[in-house]
Amino acid sequence: MKIATFNVNGITARLPRLLEWLAESAPDVACLQELKTSDETFPLQAIEAAGYGAIWHGQKGFNGVAVLARGAQPVERRRGLPGDPDDTHSRYLEAQVGDVIVGALYLPNGNPQPGPKFDYKLKWMQRLHEHAATLVGLDAPVVLAGDYNVVPTDAVRDIYSPKGWQNDALLQPESREAFARLQALGFTDALATLHGDAAMYTYWDYFRQRWERNAGLRIDHLLLNAPAAARLKAAEVDRFIRGREKPSDHAPVWVELG
Repeated sequence: MKIATFNVNGITARLPRLLEWLAESAPDVACLQELKTSDETFPLQAIEAAGYGAIWHGQKGFNGVAVLARGAQPVERRRGLPGDPDDTHSRYLEAQVGDVIVGALYLPNGNPQPGPKFDYKLKWMQRLHEHAATLVGLDAPVVLAGDYNVVPTDAVRDIYSPKGWQNDALLQPESREAFARLQALGFTDALATLHGDAAMYTYWDYFRQRWERNAGLRIDHLLLNAPAAARLKAAEVDRFIRGREKPSDHAPVWVELG
């Protein structure tokens, strides 16, 4: 089973790129983030015409997550993280597809920091940690896939150069510690496991020719519980999508489970 994550940066604006990628890469499951559309305006007809069933958690103008399944209908398990009934952001959607549980997540950016947006990011990560703790020990394979908005380390595999990013919420010690604590529950970072120190960037800012210079960051991650990690066969970044006309600033990332 091929399970992917893709921050589309506006599903309406990037629909041609999304449909191209679905046709070319053919993931069995695709977790999408940053839909930037309401539930009512989600392009279900186009998604279904591409051969995918879908569930989604939209929000007009920003945020929004979805789970697509090729030739199947995802079964919704949870909409939104527990722990804060007043949180209206559409950032988490959990589904069952076959024997696999997938959590599609769009973690808060947290900038500027310090400040209320960074405080919200850390609180959201704590809520994710508490919910993930209920999933990690399941017998079923679990994949938490999405835009985590965390650069795990200063190593070349995670960032082209930390210089100039030191004040960014993506690199703060608190963000990195929360991400490490999530892994310590028993989740495997698929890309890092299979590619070691190789640069596997998933995001390139539109400015300063960062795509052309490969000045990227690794912020889109797929974390696997033990049953999923035992089936891990491959993990890659579909970089080619980022180089096309009017692309998202993210590239899709996927794992293959045997």
